Amino acid sequence: MEDGFSSYSSLYDTSSLLQFCNDDSASAASSMDVTDRIASLEQRVQMQEDEIQLLKSALADVVRRLNVSEEQQAMGSRRGPTKARPMIATLPLRPTVNNGNVLPKKGTLPSPSGPGSRKDTSTPANKSLSRLPSLSCSTRFLYLPLSTVRRTNSNEHVGTLTRKDSGESKGNRTRAGSTGSNSSGKRSDSKQRDPVFNAGMRRVTHCKEEGYVRMYLKGRPITMYMPKEQVDSYCLEARAELPSNKLKLDWVYGYRGRDCRSNLYLLPTGETVYFLASVVVLFNVDEQLQRHYTGHTDDIKCLAVHPDKITIATGQVAGTSSDGKQLAPHVRVWDSVSLNTLHVLGSGFFDRALVCLAFSKSNGGNTLCVVDDSNDHVLSVWDWQREDRLAEVKCSNESVFAADFHPTDSNIIVTCGKSHLYFWSLEKGTLVKKQGLFEKQEKPKFVLCVTFAENGDAITGDSSGNILVWGKGTNRISHVIPGAHEGSIFTLCMLRNGTLVSGGKDRRLVSWDSGYQQIQTVEVPELFGPIRTIAEGRGETVLIGTTKHFVLQGSLDGDFIPITQGHTDELWGLAVHPWKPQFLTCGFDRQVCLWDSSSHQLIWTKSMEDSAQSAGFHPSGAVVAIGTQTGRWLVLDTDSKDLVTVHTDGNEQLSVMSFGPDGNFLAIGSHDNYIYIYAVAENGRKYSRVGKCSGHSSFITHLDWSVDSQYLVSNSGDYEILYWIPSVCKQVVSVETTRDIEWATYTCTLSFHVFGLWPDGSDGTDINAACRSNDKSLLVTGDDFGKVHLFSHPCSQFRAPSHVYGGHSSHVTNVSFLYDDSYLVSTGGKDMSVMQWRIV
Repeated sequence: MEDGFSSYSSLYDTSSLLQFCNDDSASAASSMDVTDRIASLEQRVQMQEDEIQLLKSALADVVRRLNVSEEQQAMGSRRGPTKARPMIATLPLRPTVNNGNVLPKKGTLPSPSGPGSRKDTSTPANKSLSRLPSLSCSTRFLYLPLSTVRRTNSNEHVGTLTRKDSGESKGNRTRAGSTGSNSSGKRSDSKQRDPVFNAGMRRVTHCKEEGYVRMYLKGRPITMYMPKEQVDSYCLEARAELPSNKLKLDWVYGYRGRDCRSNLYLLPTGETVYFLASVVVLFNVDEQLQRHYTGHTDDIKCLAVHPDKITIATGQVAGTSSDGKQLAPHVRVWDSVSLNTLHVLGSGFFDRALVCLAFSKSNGGNTLCVVDDSNDHVLSVWDWQREDRLAEVKCSNESVFAADFHPTDSNIIVTCGKSHLYFWSLEKGTLVKKQGLFEKQEKPKFVLCVTFAENGDAITGDSSGNILVWGKGTNRISHVIPGAHEGSIFTLCMLRNGTLVSGGKDRRLVSWDSGYQQIQTVEVPELFGPIRTIAEGRGETVLIGTTKHFVLQGSLDGDFIPITQGHTDELWGLAVHPWKPQFLTCGFDRQVCLWDSSSHQLIWTKSMEDSAQSAGFHPSGAVVAIGTQTGRWLVLDTDSKDLVTVHTDGNEQLSVMSFGPDGNFLAIGSHDNYIYIYAVAENGRKYSRVGKCSGHSSFITHLDWSVDSQYLVSNSGDYEILYWIPSVCKQVVSVETTRDIEWATYTCTLSFHVFGLWPDGSDGTDINAACRSNDKSLLVTGDDFGKVHLFSHPCSQFRAPSHVYGGHSSHVTNVSFLYDDSYLVSTGGKDMSVMQWRIV
């Protein structure tokens, strides 16, 4: 026995560690530079950690094998004497490495049927060892000298484990999510098995005998069984095709008025220009057509129109790409006719975001002033055509709300914000500051907006409701309109005819003549909210942007009509009408909105007591169910928006509201881990609770019904896939029952038919929503990086390719095809946008 264990020590090779420890390349005496020595030390530490992990595993393995040997000896002694056999015969020999692949040493049992064989060729002793749950997996990875342990890249294919080893054991689940040596070690039996793709956090295996694909998310195995008809023909390595269809942005619903200013203008083409999320919208109200500038990668915060009324500048915030790279804030100057980007300014110069933009007016608009959102709110002046920065200066430690060039002197800039008003003059590449003197006038907490009179006077509006006039070329007040508004004045607009128009928190639109005498005042209805910005329209009309995300068109006499509107808080609920070109959205702003996708008009809106989370139409289209964040859910009549019924299930948010295809059941997925089932009668007007499906260990994320309404499949926050018979609230555990079920929808992000949508390195929370087209050929997803992905369906190949579309600047919370697959609708979370895409 001693001889056996002395031989056993040869299985673990520490020569590479000793060799590395004797290497002085990372020592102080080395000729390498500091960074190389640090990198070398980091590599040494990592390799030593890997070696220690292997040695620990080896020691534990020796103890386990001793126990097994003692048990076998005890059994043998009870049966009578048998011929002694050395322990080493039951152990696989240490593998060697050839071209990066682990190959068995000579003496390993040969495979009787070659590389393609799937027949088990293990020795009896190996079989008995593999039955030990904590031993079977780790021993497969153990016999690797340090020289064979290296990190796999995402393109390497390694042999998978046998069924008993393929993740049933706890040890393997831990390893799949770890970054230590065990997950990166590669080993091969004497025969080739199914491929394993190792890609960051995600690992995929295929078991042909059982007919399933197993994917690991955060180290957790997710087993997805394929239909019987695909078991023999399925190949994990086959390449999926890009869909032949593409998406084209057709319409953007909404406007950003809550936290942005001076972002609404009318162009000579008749188009109203404004922005939402990372899209600039050019909306021709008369022709009901939208065009879109989509050059930005994240939230747009400011906009300026050149004096030529064709060139436009827009500034965006800093962002993060899907692969974790920082995207710098910058200004894009572009042509509003061709929508081509002309110049990109300030990448790497600006910090956090851009808050103010303005073109000069008197020198042909050759210069552009920009204020960023850094701690110092740096003011910079650019020759935008040469992309050359002419000057820069720290503007203020406090917030800056507006910046503009003087209309007749391109060397004078006025900025205003919290507790300040500054007059800047550009002199020989330097910006010189003069502070506005309030003197006898009480200094306001915020100076919120600035414009200029025809004679060159600067005019400001402030948080005290006063309008102050500053004499041309001076920093002193020449005229005061006290109490022009009740509360803050958010915007001032000088019309072509010399009339000054002001608007603010009191929702009043006030017009003033050249002597600053009030001409008239009108009040915007409370529904639309306070006035954020005013722009001159055609003829006598004005355009108004409000803090409740309306754009209104009207006159100084009143009669305002909304030309666009949107949600004012995070958006999650989306449901499409089963047979009309309509869809419904709802969110944290407690508004439920029904939209017509053909006319792009709001059909109706209804206020709720609670923040809404989810929605689902009854198959008849007569009613729609709304789930809230408090456990309450209600049913509304689709035509009249009248309340049909209200129920409460639990006290947590209801993530999914889903009617069965026959309309006889409603399934409600809750964050309390239950699925509540209701029987539905009278065309969606009567509900009686059947029970709740209990079995998930985390919150419900997605639900899908079978075509015959007999089965339900659910996903949860911890990546479980469970099947149910909803009529009796019983879980179905038989694979043979569930694998061939035809599903009416595919909104679950975890299933065999859609697992290819998961990107490399995903942590399981990146994909928020999925939807299959009604013709079953396309699959669309919305992710945490503001992207909409279009895949071919079924999407059951690893790393399936997709067309990727930007526009949202926040996580895409929901996606859905309209009933006839003519359009796709996506909703943004914190960007509060609804986008409609045409399928081409």
